[in-house]
Amino acid sequence: MKIAVISDSHGYMDNVARLADRLVKAGISRAVHLGDDYDDAEPLLQAGLKVLRVPGVFSPYYKDPAIPNRILTELGGIKLLLTHAEAPHQNDLPDDEDPAVIAAREKPDLVLFGHSHLPVIEKRGGVPWVNPGHLKPEDQKGAPPTYAVIDTSARPIKIKILSFEDDRGVLESE
Repeated sequence: MKIAVISDSHGYMDNVARLADRLVKAGISRAVHLGDDYDDAEPLLQAGLKVLRVPGVFSPYYKDPAIPNRILTELGGIKLLLTHAEAPHQNDLPDDEDPAVIAAREKPDLVLFGHSHLPVIEKRGGVPWVNPGHLKPEDQKGAPPTYAVIDTSARPIKIKILSFEDDRGVLESE
């Protein structure tokens, strides 16, 4: 199974919709949206993708205890931890646990996070932590818009971060 991962779309719904169309054409039916903004996942849902999502730390949904800010789940035979921020944040709810503590205890196969707008694939404690980057047309941090694709059928799991503009590979897991 291939899973698309996006983060930090910040209201650029046209970019999310364009990517959703490309994902459907590529045969990808699952997506993860890691926040900012929670409602930005709507074009993915409208395109028929099955979506898991968490809100960003500045979203009103982040303060809603009915919507989890961290999700531990299994998808495509792998255990995932989803969180917008990779570390505790001042906007966390009282019960929001540090993602690193959850990862150490629950031993997920992957931790997916956003917030920094910078694409990252790095191992922490033997577990890949992946930030797909952002989908903004321009970003003050200098990184171009990117997204990730995870191939759960490969062993080890294959992770690619791709350019939003041309699907060129930016980063890849070893």
